[in-house]
Amino acid sequence: MTPPTPGTSPPSPSQVPAAGRLPRRLGAWSAGAVLVGTTIGSGIFRVPSTAAAEVGTAGALALVWIAGAVVVVCGALTLSELSTMLPESGGMYVYLREGFGPLPAFLYGWADLVLTNPSANGAIAVIFASYLGAFLPLSDLGVRVVAAAAILGVSLANIRSVRWGAGLENATTAAKVLGLLGLAGLLFAFGSRAGGGALSAPARFAPTRWGGFGVALIAVLWAYDGWADLVKMAGEVREPGRTLPRALLGGALTVVVIYLLVNAAYLYVLPMGRMAASKLVAADAATVVFGRGGATVVAGLVALATFGSLNGSTMTGPRVFWAMAEDGLFFRPVAAVHPRWRTPWVAIGVLGALAIAFVSFRTFEQLADAFILGLWPFYTLAVSSVFVLRRRRPDAPRPFRTPGYPWVPLVFILASLGLLANAAVQRPISTLLSFGLILTGVPAYWVWRVRGGGLRGGGGGASAPHGGAG
Repeated sequence: MTPPTPGTSPPSPSQVPAAGRLPRRLGAWSAGAVLVGTTIGSGIFRVPSTAAAEVGTAGALALVWIAGAVVVVCGALTLSELSTMLPESGGMYVYLREGFGPLPAFLYGWADLVLTNPSANGAIAVIFASYLGAFLPLSDLGVRVVAAAAILGVSLANIRSVRWGAGLENATTAAKVLGLLGLAGLLFAFGSRAGGGALSAPARFAPTRWGGFGVALIAVLWAYDGWADLVKMAGEVREPGRTLPRALLGGALTVVVIYLLVNAAYLYVLPMGRMAASKLVAADAATVVFGRGGATVVAGLVALATFGSLNGSTMTGPRVFWAMAEDGLFFRPVAAVHPRWRTPWVAIGVLGALAIAFVSFRTFEQLADAFILGLWPFYTLAVSSVFVLRRRRPDAPRPFRTPGYPWVPLVFILASLGLLANAAVQRPISTLLSFGLILTGVPAYWVWRVRGGGLRGGGGGASAPHGGAG
């Protein structure tokens, strides 16, 4: 018998759910690895230069990364309460359904299906293939073929077993965390030979323009995105009352520390102007210190990081479609669970097919622009549901309660509203396109309401957990 992957274990007889349900197999280590591994992808290698160009000063760059960290930690603390109260697969779909009813929940799932998840996976896979080109030269068609093959490969691994997906995520997460820490350490140790980066100049904390600070925050939150993906698998986490808060908060803080450290290392080596103009900031920083060999090492690190992020997103994203199908708001076969492997194999296949289609017809920039703003209205509503559910269901079991309530969720909500308002002013076209595509889900919702007779939820009604007892 194959031994279990660290952080996972076979379910005991009491943990095996009824037919058609997903068993709880993820332990604490694997849950944390899913969060960290999904979050740390391409963002830390691309976003620092984008943010630097928008804010213009090293101090403001540090502040925008710290501001993003505060928003993420406040969100993670709030989702910890919601995920332990409602430990079901689907994550924010479930919180929106229970807090605000099926229409907002459906629109979130619709956006995740047609906009955010396939485009995110497509963008991640394109970056993976592009950096793999440092070792195996690829044409544009070759990049797309390799990206599609990567999506297909991780989809098949996750269809075969949650344990296979978790093992892959554990390994890639450990490798890229050690790689990023090693990169930062080497830049600090040998960066003095570069002749002085932005940190050698007097610190200025005011950005060159405050509108740019808001645009930079959008980019920074793209790099942090993934912090909420773990709750999509809440129905498959063992001992969710203990494991989910630890994994959410511990994983989010781990990402924050790594991101701040790596940004400081970039600033230690590169002047602000060069960092702002760089398209491959990590490779440029490594090249300044170690020559062309440093860029090759960074290319390998980016390929590893994006592959792990692609696998983590493939693990988590399909659970939203699966939960929608369980509720009768999507094709019923998508709720199928493989009779032997106990995975939502149809939902995983749907996401993989859509991501491959996105890779085939869209560029990286189109994929990233579609993804960045599509989720934030739903993040805001999902966090807001903590207020609704505390009022509506005050006696419901809450193994974890958000510390600093109500201020912690309010910080997240206000920051999110400010982010969306700034995006509407600074990038009105892309913002309107994203929201317009989301609203196309309204007629689709009514079609599914007519088709799906046994819809659950409806704004706070009791519902049986998808994943069995925890």
